Amino acid sequence: MRTGRGPAGEPVRAAARLAPAPPAATPAWEASDPYAAALRAGHGPLFLRRTDGWLLPLDVERWCARADAVDLEVLDRCEGAVLDVGCGPGRLVAELAARGRTALGIDVSEAAVARTVRAGGRSLRRSVFEPLPGEGHWDTVLLMDGNVGIGGDPRALLTRVAALLAPGGLLIAETAPVEVDERAHVQVVDVTEGRAAGSPFPWARIGTGALLSRAGAAGWHGAAQWTSGERRFVALRSGRRASSRAEQPNSTAVISSQRARKPSGDSAAADR
Repeated sequence: MRTGRGPAGEPVRAAARLAPAPPAATPAWEASDPYAAALRAGHGPLFLRRTDGWLLPLDVERWCARADAVDLEVLDRCEGAVLDVGCGPGRLVAELAARGRTALGIDVSEAAVARTVRAGGRSLRRSVFEPLPGEGHWDTVLLMDGNVGIGGDPRALLTRVAALLAPGGLLIAETAPVEVDERAHVQVVDVTEGRAAGSPFPWARIGTGALLSRAGAAGWHGAAQWTSGERRFVALRSGRRASSRAEQPNSTAVISSQRARKPSGDSAAADR
């Protein structure tokens, strides 16, 4: 396991200097009452519904449970400090915390952040496209449970993740179970009650082959690909070059970053 690059000792201070993000439109997942209700209850049914009516089931029960054997295999591959993008109810962050690892989850849903904290993890209410703690210093970024589709533009998301990672850092992404490369506008819906919230928002579904192709064109290096429990994964290495100022996020940085920035629209994990 890599243990970080650059001088040791001085923790990452960038997060403590973050200014509050400018006001923005309410993120789609945050605005979704069915999503928040499902996370609080710990179960669905819940779906992403495309504008043409096609439904993609969301596995809320698995997300709200403890990390399963497939998840643990992914976590065994993680290196150094881990940022879980779209952490949901926090099963992965909680498992990493139980292992004594430096880990932070981010999610735009207040219900997701609250559940992550209750599970024993640390979480910040923030979009991946907003300023984040330890930018450019994370050893591993996770995009699990279809989160490679965040924003509806995998290329833009890959570019953003590269900026979050330390040079040579690791991205582990869960890809679609079939070979697909599509963009769509979707809503989160509970079809049993006919509930949906917010306007349709952009989302993407991308399979392993398409992701590897797009990542290669963006300067990423393929590290591994595998299938486990009918779920598919890709590991990629950032092609970003090292700088002399690279430092590893540590536990102090993760904690202090959450204390430093708590405007009204930004909830962070409680200190325990």
